[in-house]
Amino acid sequence: MKLVLEFARAHPRRTLLTLICLVAAGLAEGLGLSTALPVLEIVADPTAAEGGEESALAAGVRSVLGSVGLEPTVGVLLTLIMTGISLKAALVLLANRQVGYTVARIATDLRLDLVRALLGARWAYYTGQPVGSVANAFATEAERASQAFLHGVLLVTALFQVAVYFCVALAVSWQGAIAAIGVGALTSVALMRFTWAARRAGARQTDLLKTSLARLSDTLHGVKPLRAMAREELMGPLLERETLRLDRAIRGEVLSKEGLKAMQEPILVASLSVGLYLALTQFGVPLASLLMICLLFVRTLTAVGRAQKEYQALGAREAAYHSLRETIARAEAHSEGTAGGVLPRLERAIHLKGVALAYGDTPVLQQVDLTVRAGEITTLIGPSGAGKTSIADLVIGLVGPSAGEVRIDDVPLDEVDLHAWRRLIGYVPQELFLLHDTIAVNVTLGDPDLDDDDVWRALRQAGADAFVRSLPDGIHTAVGERGSLLSGGQRQRIAIARALVHKPSLLILDEATTALDPATELAVCETVGALRGDITILAISHQRALVELADRVYRIENGVAKPE
Repeated sequence: MKLVLEFARAHPRRTLLTLICLVAAGLAEGLGLSTALPVLEIVADPTAAEGGEESALAAGVRSVLGSVGLEPTVGVLLTLIMTGISLKAALVLLANRQVGYTVARIATDLRLDLVRALLGARWAYYTGQPVGSVANAFATEAERASQAFLHGVLLVTALFQVAVYFCVALAVSWQGAIAAIGVGALTSVALMRFTWAARRAGARQTDLLKTSLARLSDTLHGVKPLRAMAREELMGPLLERETLRLDRAIRGEVLSKEGLKAMQEPILVASLSVGLYLALTQFGVPLASLLMICLLFVRTLTAVGRAQKEYQALGAREAAYHSLRETIARAEAHSEGTAGGVLPRLERAIHLKGVALAYGDTPVLQQVDLTVRAGEITTLIGPSGAGKTSIADLVIGLVGPSAGEVRIDDVPLDEVDLHAWRRLIGYVPQELFLLHDTIAVNVTLGDPDLDDDDVWRALRQAGADAFVRSLPDGIHTAVGERGSLLSGGQRQRIAIARALVHKPSLLILDEATTALDPATELAVCETVGALRGDITILAISHQRALVELADRVYRIENGVAKPE
């Protein structure tokens, strides 16, 4: 129930409207049931009212009808029963529609919370997050969490129906009402083990889905080299073990669910049989009252059983909600913020002064001094792992220095609005990413402020307009999965166009030409050289072409930067 309250606090209006409809539906059903007993008594013994032998409930119904000028005839009572049932059906329809809307909205809100938390987290947080685990949280856990709300609402509804049936039963026979509630409570306790088993199975599913999707994502990203070396069968057993464990967890939930369902019906029939026997042989209950008591007894126990089923389903899915909220909370705990409030401008230079950087206990840079002058091309060279990319990360503000400072036009970076600074940067990584979409979408990333003219301008700057014009649909040509329909050089130029489309002041090329053949590399370098003077360029490279193109070169080695 705690989870239901959390959802209610998050969506108070929708939850309140849903509960009002469901409560009104329960009251309408109670009204219909209340008028059923007088009908039964009239049919069973038309003279019962005259002899004063009718039940308290029947007498109360007659009194209420008399106060509004209605005779308690069979026709009137049947009309009231049908009215109550119809009203209940209409209210349940309205409530179920509202429940459906709320369930969808909860899933959407959880996904949006996750996206916002992830996009607002520090770069260091991303490096430790398995992509498959995040994808599972977005898709599976959000859906299962919203279903937890659905079962929570249905649980509350079932409990309210139990209360309505109990109140009506009290007016007919307090002994029968107490018996129904007592049997329902004992049944719930006896079958609670199935609920606990379902909860444990649901928690296992949550954990296994997270780990198996993370492993599947890693495998699919590396499927080409795995297939090339005939090593795919080595990953198969790992995925199979995770999948089989997941299958056992799902079967555990199914077994618990079906076990609960299978045990409820025999208990209901046995309890009803014992109650009928005692009523007929020991207490001499009138036939009309007996029929009504049986109806209410069955309805009450059925509602109790439904409440237990919904509680079981809620328990099986609430682990997904808690897992998703933990993922969101961890990302929010690593929120980056915007650092300072100074709006940046790059007109003179970027300076690194006495900068040191360490990842945990591992030092990467120490006492680095270098300058990237505006409008020039500055190239960083050095062995792998020397810290070249770390310098770029420091300039971007993805990581902060352990000592020293980074200055933009003599303004310390920690005083600068980081988001505004990054809007001035174009970045081309070594490992390109392209969306399975059109060239236009890959260049603009869906930015509504950019149009086709901006795309063509960026493509011209990147030297990509000629080959794009030769494509069947121009900039509206799909590039395939991860750009598989384009050559390596074409993918590189699309990535450069993406970096240039928003007119950055600083372009960072992080090993951007490493995977290219010499001819394509030379063409890309010529493209970069044409940008000199208009854009400040910081290039990280092992390639000679970008070194020869540079205005200044720094060798990064042993944690320090030395001018070449």
